[in-house]
Amino acid sequence: MDTKVTSNNTDVISKLRVNGDRLWQSLMELAEIGATAKGGVCRLALTDLDKQGRDLVTRWATEAGMSVTIDKIGNGFMRRAGRNNSLAPIMTGSHIDTQPTGGKFDGNYGVLAGIEVVRTLNDHNIETEAPIEVAFWTNEEGSRFVPVMMGSGVFAKAFTLEHAYAAKDNDNKSVKQELERIGYIGPEEPGDHPIGHYFETHIEQGPVLEDNDKTIGVVTGVLGIRWYDCTVTGMEAHAGPTPMALRKDALQVATRVMQEVVACAHRHPPHGRGTVGMVNVHPNSRNVIPGEVKFSIDLRNASDADCEAMDADIRAVAARVSEETGLPIKIDLVSSYPAQPFNADCIEAVRRGAETLGYSHMDAVSGAGTMRSTWLASRLPG
Repeated sequence: MDTKVTSNNTDVISKLRVNGDRLWQSLMELAEIGATAKGGVCRLALTDLDKQGRDLVTRWATEAGMSVTIDKIGNGFMRRAGRNNSLAPIMTGSHIDTQPTGGKFDGNYGVLAGIEVVRTLNDHNIETEAPIEVAFWTNEEGSRFVPVMMGSGVFAKAFTLEHAYAAKDNDNKSVKQELERIGYIGPEEPGDHPIGHYFETHIEQGPVLEDNDKTIGVVTGVLGIRWYDCTVTGMEAHAGPTPMALRKDALQVATRVMQEVVACAHRHPPHGRGTVGMVNVHPNSRNVIPGEVKFSIDLRNASDADCEAMDADIRAVAARVSEETGLPIKIDLVSSYPAQPFNADCIEAVRRGAETLGYSHMDAVSGAGTMRSTWLASRLPG
């Protein structure tokens, strides 16, 4: 006889445990598809290997009694029926495409952990009130096609299906062509799929948790992101004939601002982040003083107000350095994603689960996957 999940049988539910060995076996089997010599995984979106991964995961879902729906951007929704199927499903999931040198768990763990939850419910003949769904999103890593977080972005109407379809890889193959080739363009319009609540199990908090000797991170929200291009304009000149006092070295000035990006993050604790990850030097010659330097700035923090404060901070620093050196410094905002606090009931459910199971835990904010988390959160009720 099926057990309905209610407040009257919390003791039964609290004793449920997933089969860790079975989950590990699934993770290792999926990791064989695209396995690399160093123990990682290269399974880029919409390749033949991605098709093999999708086929395996959807086969496991079918074997667990789940129905599978694919939408027009190739997002997959694997559904276990509930007692009241008119309710929006409780959803979990992530992605199964990887970086070129990705690991076995990034994204994959979130999908397979969801399937393992369903298997565990089946093992104990437990019927939930609402349906449960496990999702996998298309091209979330963005390693082969841009934009990143493509499947969830189209789902959440952050950009259009046509825009995503037109994206091409380095071999001039489009997303639509490759979706058709591997057989993963479904009939459902992206975004028409309802979601009641969405949970994503991820490993991204691992270093923070290890540093604090905690097992579970209770994620309360995701950081806001501001991406900028910064351009410092000087004057190129020959390295030998030009005395130091007469130089207008754009690189030396740029490095001052780069250092301040990191300092800015330290000035806005505890969640401030500041990164320079890309630098272009012109003319990039060994014996020529750089005349122009363009570099990226990545600023993040836990609230929009903190992001605004960091924006004002780095712009003020750049203005001061420009005045002191006489070189123009231009900062252009190229992308902005708001900070996204998570639903309080969902946060408490994760915290309560960790306490019930006896796992050490701590509150944390997510610095990665900001766009997917923000987009999906914007689609949830409440």
